[in-house]
Amino acid sequence: MRPALSPSLAHMMGAVCGIAGIWGSADEVRARQVMDGIAHRGPDGAGLHGQPGGVLGHRRLAIMDPSGGQQPIFDETGAMAIVANGEIYNFPTLRPDLVTRHTFATMSDTEAVLHLFEERDTDTPTALKGMFAFAISDPDRLFLARDPIGIKPLYYGRGQDSDGVLVLAFASEMKALADWVDELHEFPAGTWYDSKTGFTPYYEVPTALPVSRSVAEHVALVREGLEDAIASHLMSDVPVGAFLSGGLDSSVIAAIARKHVDQLHTFSVGLAGSRDIEAARRVAAHIGSIHHEYLMTPAEVIEKLPEIVHALESFDQDLVRSAIPTYFCSRLAAEQVKVILTGEGADELFAGYAYHKTVGDPATLHQELCRSVATLHNINLQRVDRLTMVHGLEGRVPFLDTDFIALALTVPPELKLMASPDGKLVEKWILRKACEDLLPADIVWRGKEQFDEGSGTVDLLDEALGPLLAGIDLDAYRAATNEPVRSAEEALYHRMLCESYARPEMILANVARWTDDRPG
Repeated sequence: MRPALSPSLAHMMGAVCGIAGIWGSADEVRARQVMDGIAHRGPDGAGLHGQPGGVLGHRRLAIMDPSGGQQPIFDETGAMAIVANGEIYNFPTLRPDLVTRHTFATMSDTEAVLHLFEERDTDTPTALKGMFAFAISDPDRLFLARDPIGIKPLYYGRGQDSDGVLVLAFASEMKALADWVDELHEFPAGTWYDSKTGFTPYYEVPTALPVSRSVAEHVALVREGLEDAIASHLMSDVPVGAFLSGGLDSSVIAAIARKHVDQLHTFSVGLAGSRDIEAARRVAAHIGSIHHEYLMTPAEVIEKLPEIVHALESFDQDLVRSAIPTYFCSRLAAEQVKVILTGEGADELFAGYAYHKTVGDPATLHQELCRSVATLHNINLQRVDRLTMVHGLEGRVPFLDTDFIALALTVPPELKLMASPDGKLVEKWILRKACEDLLPADIVWRGKEQFDEGSGTVDLLDEALGPLLAGIDLDAYRAATNEPVRSAEEALYHRMLCESYARPEMILANVARWTDDRPG
């Protein structure tokens, strides 16, 4: 079993939180207004740093280093400050080197980022492994950066401060900015911003051709890479759990995590008798986790639906459907743990969706997998962030470790969609093969189901939404809103989103559609 981290390592971790700020004005009133919009991300405290050129703000949920993890954090001179959200998984290798040249005031990985920036400036983001969004300021400069895949959120906009001065504003969620900015944008994943030079991308999802190796080599490398990624994502001094739907991705993560954690808590939600509930029980019993489950009811799903849509900041039908079980599973997990592992990214890396089987040739499929990984930031990763954070839970996604992404995209598509003896295509074949010793065979080779399908959410919605959809004339709604909603159900979510914001047009302009730009 994995031993507990020593205090010197455990308290260097980051925190679940939100960041916010303005640049171009020292208006702390406006900055506090932005911070109030993300208060749910950090109910345990708030920090503010004002200077003539701008204001940095931070909302904190105290998970790590409760006495020493407050932000903003300052450099040795007090002239440079940082606020950050996320986890830097390679901080144990960064800090020992930095401490030989810098005086650390905390055991936080956020401070390591600040000192690294003192030395490497705009090269800092490329040196970090993890999920992050951070802002660094000195008296005449603002620097913003977001992690390569966009696991942690960041948005920016331009508007007027209390005195009518035009400012740049940023925050972890759109809802903190939407009510007052004149324009609102998602900060691009894998990009940094310098107030002196503008935006610069520093990472792109690899698009090189797959590598020729033996099947056995590919299988061994996938297993080794996944073991390493999951181990790195377990670093914590608070209990770590795992979402467990009973599907392949979550089951593999839970099984590998269980080898490192003495008491692993796993969590599943669904309708009574749903396929996910039954499969998750089998996996939990097999790996010996402490398992928790929650059975949703139609009444409470309808009751919580407006809250879910508001938190999600999207009306996309597929995203809302999958957000529903994520909401209830996050609420359940937050009763036991503060950190949760989840399986996002596996379907995009290993061809797990039904539409992948319709893509005509391996080269096109490979290109599609590369593309879809690069679009996760404002669809599935947005769902994971918002629906965990609304419950004070930190979601981690080991499949989207950048080293593992690079490795997975060297695997030929023919090993991801493999033809079985009966001619049917088996999705994620190589992932199943690499991990088949970890789980019962019927779990390893269980057919793919979306989270909202296996949990029974789709069946539940069919029953529960009927009265709410009866009064929606889809053609009339499309004409009235000029929004290409796909169904009466999506029109309902669109209406809920609009009703929950004073200026919904700012949110709507940034809603990504899960079905955009697919081949096949």
